[in-house]
Amino acid sequence: MTERPGGASGKVALRAFVAFAVLVAGAITFAMLDAGNRYLWLKALHVIAVISWMAGLLYLPRLFIYHVACPADSAQAATFATMERRLYRFIMTPAMLVSWAAGLTIAYEVYGFAGGWLHAKLAAVVCLTAAHIYFGKAVGAFSKGAYIGTDRYWRILNEVPTILMIAIVVLVVVKPF
Repeated sequence: MTERPGGASGKVALRAFVAFAVLVAGAITFAMLDAGNRYLWLKALHVIAVISWMAGLLYLPRLFIYHVACPADSAQAATFATMERRLYRFIMTPAMLVSWAAGLTIAYEVYGFAGGWLHAKLAAVVCLTAAHIYFGKAVGAFSKGAYIGTDRYWRILNEVPTILMIAIVVLVVVKPF
């Protein structure tokens, strides 16, 4: 591992170790729960992860709206690029992965992947994931000064996660079919 200025590589290694230790401890504790409590904890984890993921999916296009308004070589653009990258890498992507893992576990253990509403929900979540990936590609482009779209474009795209979220919530709560 290369040394970063100020000894940051040691801090990164310590954070990684602590995160891994917490993950292992959580997995062991989760495995020891009885089925009823395990489901409730899994559902809580899923809801927390989805809320975190959705917050990012709704905020990132808003950052792009502000980012396209400033010159690519400005300090403000560099600040937006840092904000976008950190939001995507450290909040949105881990939250998406936890959402998928917990959601698929619930879909298998509780519903056996049965039900039209569940299949429709999974299709909507795949679309949400596609939006996530597209936003990630935009993060990379914006960080290089290659702006994608206009503020109007991002205002319209900002509605895609909202519409998908509404569909997903209705499918999960109402289970119309």
